[in-house]
Amino acid sequence: MRSIPIATACTIYHKFFCETNLDAYDPYLIAMSSIYLAGKVEEQHLRTRDIINVANRYFNPSGEPLELDSRFWELRDSIVQCELLMLRVLRFQVSFQHPHKYLLHYLVSLKNWLNRHSWQRTPVAVTAWALLRDSYHGGLCLHFQAQHIAVAVLYLALQVYGVEVPAEVEAEKPWWQIYTMDTEIP
Repeated sequence: MRSIPIATACTIYHKFFCETNLDAYDPYLIAMSSIYLAGKVEEQHLRTRDIINVANRYFNPSGEPLELDSRFWELRDSIVQCELLMLRVLRFQVSFQHPHKYLLHYLVSLKNWLNRHSWQRTPVAVTAWALLRDSYHGGLCLHFQAQHIAVAVLYLALQVYGVEVPAEVEAEKPWWQIYTMDTEIP
């Protein structure tokens, strides 16, 4: 899967458990259903058989793929029924604005802003993308705007490598406020 459907699946998963009790539902079934639903939402359809086989391989690394027997069909039906439940719980609001497009725009403009040597010797872009992917492990995507998350991961990536944005000291406002006016970083 590409990064946007994965981000959508994570957001659906976290949003579902914000609305319900974690103990009431099997988190692995919710995860499989989130992936299935995200594939539909982001138009990168996945077969339920593929989702089931990957989950089966995760739980049974040395096991064989599931046969098309009653156990497989029960799991497939559970995923489809869980998808419908999730849609109802989330009130069919499963389309989200993700920080990916903002981060891409910010990285391109920052690359043109920084000198070539400091950009090439530090993996700021790779680190920013990794931090963005990691941010979906928690519910960060539900609590902050996409633009703010993009600026935050870029700021953190720059801090990790000690890269300073040129003319930041002389500027009237910090570099990140050029991208989002309502962002404050201590």
